[in-house]
Amino acid sequence: MDGEFAIKKAYESILQHDFEQAIRWFETAIALKPECASYHYKLSITYARSNKLQKAIHHAGQASALEPQDEHYFFHLQHLQAKALLVQAEKLFEESDERLWLAVSLVQQAVEMDPLSQEAFLLLAVAYARLGEMHLAIRAVKDLLKLDPDHAIGSRLLSEYELKWKKDMQRHSTTGVQKERKQKDGADEN
Repeated sequence: MDGEFAIKKAYESILQHDFEQAIRWFETAIALKPECASYHYKLSITYARSNKLQKAIHHAGQASALEPQDEHYFFHLQHLQAKALLVQAEKLFEESDERLWLAVSLVQQAVEMDPLSQEAFLLLAVAYARLGEMHLAIRAVKDLLKLDPDHAIGSRLLSEYELKWKKDMQRHSTTGVQKERKQKDGADEN
């Protein structure tokens, strides 16, 4: 048996929706030809589809290391690493609001690694909104909508965040005017 035979069997398994068997065939192909970057890449994709992110990252890294000039392998690795950062950030959403700034930092790193990640921009918007940074939440949603103008959740959040920001601005301007009046009234009394 050679690596190509194992790859063919892996694809047959995928067509039958047997991803665990496909993984075993890809692993067999790699055992037969460990220096083949495309085998590692294909296994990485299958692991990613099976929600085995760390194994997917490992094999994407192998593919990229074996063929460092191949941008496709490099971008796949970055996409998976960005996804791992998002998983970490999502866990922080369940903790205290103080931890949200760490989540923001992780999501910003994910955006740098995968600037086409709609999920990253959505998480960034939600985190900023929870932190009360509405102008930054709006910017993140607008970035999301640049990637997908028909993103239903993004469109809804943009309207919601713009309305909240507008109300916050009105409240702050009203508070500022009231302070000025009090200061003026205090000066008039003297």
